This record gives sequence, structure tokens and C-alpha cells, in this order.
Amino acid sequence: MRDNIRSLARVYRYDLAGGYHLLVGRDVATRVQLRRMLTEAILWAILIVVVLGGLGAAVVHRTLQRMLAHISRTTSAIGRGDLSQRVALTGRGDEFDRLAETINDMLERIGRLMDGVRQVSNAIAHDLRTPITRARTRLEDALVHAQGEADLRAAIERAVADLDAIVRVFQAILRIAEIESGARRSAFAPLDLTQLLTDLAEFYEAVAEERGLRLTVEVAEGLTLFGDRDMIQQAIANLLDNALKYSPPGETIELRAWTANTGEIVVMVSDHGPGIPPEERARVVERFYRGEAARSTPGAGLGLALAQAIAELHEGRLEFGDNHPGLSVRLVFPPPALST
Repeated sequence: MRDNIRSLARVYRYDLAGGYHLLVGRDVATRVQLRRMLTEAILWAILIVVVLGGLGAAVVHRTLQRMLAHISRTTSAIGRGDLSQRVALTGRGDEFDRLAETINDMLERIGRLMDGVRQVSNAIAHDLRTPITRARTRLEDALVHAQGEADLRAAIERAVADLDAIVRVFQAILRIAEIESGARRSAFAPLDLTQLLTDLAEFYEAVAEERGLRLTVEVAEGLTLFGDRDMIQQAIANLLDNALKYSPPGETIELRAWTANTGEIVVMVSDHGPGIPPEERARVVERFYRGEAARSTPGAGLGLALAQAIAELHEGRLEFGDNHPGLSVRLVFPPPALST
């Protein structure tokens, strides 16, 4: 009985006069029960946390292992040359899916770049073989059949013209590569686009008149850009050259420039030639690509590719539209305040 009392109560004794004693006690059964419950709860909580933590770690480990194993297989296949492989998505839209989408976007861009390299290599081999063979044939023919110095000089001049065309192609390729690498941004500076277009219009008006064409110009005042003057001039000149090349005699070519409601600066060149079918417009900016309407005209298929590279370097874009009939090409540049 005394042990039970001691376990459930706390007693204090006070000695009083006359041999009396005062006992004061307090029941601690509730406290003991609460302590026991808390102890058991903590022990169970620790056990549950350990079990759930172990299960969670196992699940995460297996998920990571499966994801990384698939990424490893995909990258190994790509390393062996199979650029069509992609990382599979789980469909849950979680961080693993976002990582897989980022990797797939990177692989897609690498695939496009590799396709572009192959296409450029094939196009260079195909397009340059003809002028090189022609120059060699003319020199051999002159070596065998030339009757005098005049014949030799004429053959050499024709061969030099063919080789100059080849050099221009390589210069255009190198220029595009330089622009795409961003190396020319160091030459960016504020420029007066209105004056640049006015100067170009004066030159091309005379060229258009020689070819039986008419160039109309409508350029807004006060257009300014932050960029490379020579490159922007080259891009617009390429568009005007194409318009002159494909426009039949007697037609009108339009050069317009204005500021859009969004603040973007738009330069548009329109013609009434054969135009570009909508299904080919995504490919005409590829190097050496030439549509059906352009195969019978001189050129290497680099003008629009160069204009596209210049537009992207200036954080702009190149757009194509119908002119009913003909083609309208727009160079769209960001507002000057955003392009500095």
C-alpha cells in the first residue's frame, strides 16, 4: 500500500508541536500517465519517421536511378551517332519531366545544327564543283587551243571571274559564321536608319532603272537603331538585290520603313515577282537552299541566310508575307531602348 501511494502521490511531512505531524500530499498519477504517453508517442514517431524515411529514400533512389539510367542510355546512343534518341517523359510534369524536356530541347538543337552542317557540306561540294570545273576546263582549253595572247588573256579573265564567285561564296559563309558567333557585337553603336535607307534607295533607284524597274521609297523620319551599320546595310541590300533579281521588267519594288505600335522598327521590301510558296519559307533562310523559282537565276542561296543571321544578332527577326502577287520581306528590329 505504501509503495502504491509513493508511486501515485508525492507526500511532504511537517513536524508540529506536541508530537503531531502534518502530512501534505499531491496526486501525480495524471502526470505519470502523461509522461508515459508522451514517451510512447515519441518512440512511435521516431519509428515511423525512420520507416517512412527509409521507404522515401528507397523510392527516390530508384526513381533517380531509373531516370539517370535512361539519360545515360540516351547520351550513349547519341555518342554513337544516333541523334534521333530522346529522353522519355514520365508525364507527371514534375522536375524530372522538366529536366528531360530541357535535355530534349538541347538534343533537338544539336540535331538541327548537325543537319545544317551536313547540308552545308553537301551544298558546298555541289555548288562549288561547277564553277571550279568550268574554270579548269577553260584554262585547259586555252592551253590547248589558244591562238595567241588575246585568247589566253580572255580565258584567264573568265577563269578569274569564276574563282572570284567562289571566293565570294566562302566570304559569305565566313561572314555568317562570324555573325552567328556574336563576334560583331563589339561594333554596335547608335545609327541613323533613316539616313542609311535613304542612301541605299539612291543607289538602288539607279540600278532598278537600268533593269526597267521602278523603286518607290517610303521611310519614316527619325528612325534610329543600336547595331552594326555595315551589317544592317548588308541585310537590306540583300533583300533589295533579291527583289531586283526576281522582278519582271516594268514592275515596282517598294522599300518602306516605319515604327510599329509595339515600338519595333520595321523595314519592308516588296516585289511582284514569283514569290516564295508558304511551305518553302521556313527553308529559304538555310544556307545554299534555293527554291524552284530561283534555280534558273544566278546565286548561291546565301543572301537570306545572311539577312536572317544579321536580324538574330540584332535580336530581331526576318518575316515573309504575300504581296499578291510577289513577296514582301520584313526585317523587324526591337525598340532602340531594348536593343542597347
